[in-house]
Amino acid sequence: MRTLFWLLALFALAVGVALAAGYNDGYVLIVLPPWRIDLSLNFFIVLLVGGFILGHILLRAIAATLRLPRAVREYRLRKRREKGSRALRGAVQQLFEGRYGHSLKNAAMAYATGEEPALAALVAARAAHFLRDAAREEEWLKHAAEHDAEAHAARRMTEAELHVDARRFDEALQALGALKEDSGRRIAALRLALRAHRGLGQWDDVLRVARQLEKHRALTHDAAAPLKQRAHLENLGRREGDAGALAAYWAAIPAEERRATRLADAAARALIAAGDGALAQRIIEHQVEDEWDSTLAERYADCRGGDVLARISRAEKWLEQHHEDARLLLALGRLCREQQLWGKAQSYFEASLAVQPNQDAYAELASLFVQLDRNEEANQAYRNAAALCVRPSPSG
Repeated sequence: MRTLFWLLALFALAVGVALAAGYNDGYVLIVLPPWRIDLSLNFFIVLLVGGFILGHILLRAIAATLRLPRAVREYRLRKRREKGSRALRGAVQQLFEGRYGHSLKNAAMAYATGEEPALAALVAARAAHFLRDAAREEEWLKHAAEHDAEAHAARRMTEAELHVDARRFDEALQALGALKEDSGRRIAALRLALRAHRGLGQWDDVLRVARQLEKHRALTHDAAAPLKQRAHLENLGRREGDAGALAAYWAAIPAEERRATRLADAAARALIAAGDGALAQRIIEHQVEDEWDSTLAERYADCRGGDVLARISRAEKWLEQHHEDARLLLALGRLCREQQLWGKAQSYFEASLAVQPNQDAYAELASLFVQLDRNEEANQAYRNAAALCVRPSPSG
């Protein structure tokens, strides 16, 4: 409909021009001595319009000819960029597909075309890393550094991740250290730092980073707890033999993190070995009353010094709720023996054996009989302990 309208308008214009020209008797006189030219006004207008159109076409043709070299350059550059873009997209896709050789080749092609050179170099470095080609990995990381203004953070994160994966933990931390000046929270950087600190055995830093990740909800409580517990265990192990350092470290642990039974047991064992049985006793009492554990109950008898009768009384209160705990009965027997309550010690050892026969209880009972010069009973207890070590041979 629109085309028909324009055709009608064009025909109407042509008719109007033809009618106007038919009534136009004007002329144009051009004098250039000794020549003189007479033209009708209509013809002069046709010449003028035609000349204008022809001149316009000629000028456009000249301009297009002059722009031709530039257009060719732009065309070639555009084609080169399209080729580089296709190569870079292919390199990224092949990297995720695990086709590292093809990815490295396409990334190198993209870099050569100048298409996102920083990104192409990082993709090539990752591909070379997965190919275990350390030389080319280092080479591409250097290429990425040449375009650091474009992707500084990406380069540092890539370096850190590749170093951690290759167990070059010191270099990973150096790369991550360069990111500290950047503002903002980098959860991925913290995760890499956690792995690097664990690899280097820097357990204080492991604690710090794990708490940060948990605070930022990048680690769940259940995932952070084993990390923090391992760090505490390692730190306690490094302070073995130094009762003061162990006590100070235990006091610095947040109450929430002390609740782990394994941690309390390790702290109590280290303190007992260092000679601070009083603190070990308090740790065990607090822990078993919060959450019962037979191993800690047994270790309660190893806490030397202090009021032994008070410890026996507390342990007997525990026994009211855990009357069939063989380890608690064993601990009570040891405490009573320490206090020279021979009869009670024997009864507790025998009660522990009645619940669950075990070598420790037999050995304690035998040692008690030796003290009491009951040698025949002691020998029988030793034989019973030895019998528990015997394993039946598999039937043919």
